[in-house]
Amino acid sequence: MSAPADLGTRTGGCLCGAVRFSARLTRQEFGACHCEMCRRWTGSALLGISVPEANVIWQGDENIARFQSSDWAERATCRTCGSPLFYHVTMDGPMAGDLEMPVGLFDDASGLTFTNEIYIDHKPDSYAYVGDRPRLTRKETLAKFGISEEEDLT
Repeated sequence: MSAPADLGTRTGGCLCGAVRFSARLTRQEFGACHCEMCRRWTGSALLGISVPEANVIWQGDENIARFQSSDWAERATCRTCGSPLFYHVTMDGPMAGDLEMPVGLFDDASGLTFTNEIYIDHKPDSYAYVGDRPRLTRKETLAKFGISEEEDLT
């Protein structure tokens, strides 16, 4: 198996600047999650990019508040301003080891490509993203990751 591509390091941070980071990207594609938890956490869909946890260096990590949002995942926010910082699967499986980071945190998100949407059947009818890309339902999303509906990773 070959090593993931290195697409350079990007910097970013929360709204107030108490948390900053540098992240070495291994992919340029990002997606939208329309599940209820992501919508409540971000105020809309989560537009997130997967970054290997080992590729992120935090500054101000004492300002990171982690919240176990389910039996299998945690979410992190800035303790000062509340900006969402990442979603992290804490159980073993295909999603372990990555942080799903909101693309809006990056100082420069240029060159990233919006490639997919998940939980499309949970998206409210009040908004829609234009463009042709895969749009998976909850059931299709769970099947893609080999997760039973009882283990839903939202």
